[in-house]
Amino acid sequence: MSWANWPHRIFVSSPAAAAALYAVSLLALIWFGAAAVLDLLAKRDQLNDVTTQLAQFAERKRPGGTTAVSVAAAPGGSVFVEGRTVTIAGAALVQRLTEAITKVGGNVLSTQVDLPAARTNANMISVVASCELEQPALQQLLYDIEAGFPFLFVDQLHVQQPLATAASEGARLRVQLTISGQWRGRT
Repeated sequence: MSWANWPHRIFVSSPAAAAALYAVSLLALIWFGAAAVLDLLAKRDQLNDVTTQLAQFAERKRPGGTTAVSVAAAPGGSVFVEGRTVTIAGAALVQRLTEAITKVGGNVLSTQVDLPAARTNANMISVVASCELEQPALQQLLYDIEAGFPFLFVDQLHVQQPLATAASEGARLRVQLTISGQWRGRT
């Protein structure tokens, strides 16, 4: 008796075992095939969603978009801080920041333009601003800065609540923030 031909002996002597193994193998193949098809359908749906989002983003970038969504979602303006010189661009950045602060009901205490140094990125302009505003307005301010045009980035944010007014509601926060934007350079 040889151990090498044991499967042959089991399946020849027991047709029920052979049929059971065949049924299990067939079910496993159907299971794996169905799982692969379901995975492909899910990937196709995901691809359709991403394609739709990409088309929406492409509509927003088009300058003369005709749909109401693209016109409302994409405010006009350049992604760069505008100005013929770096000084004018710095002033434009200060103006943009002070408008954003006053739009949310804040008071600008001071601003300072950090012009690019020779060693760093020569086209990045930063502005440090101190202001007072209410706590709900801080979120609106940060959203306005980072979601609007030109593209601006919040580099630093320091928020303090005065100790004397910490217990009272409606206390104004003291906020110092540094924002930066890219200047296109001389055009």
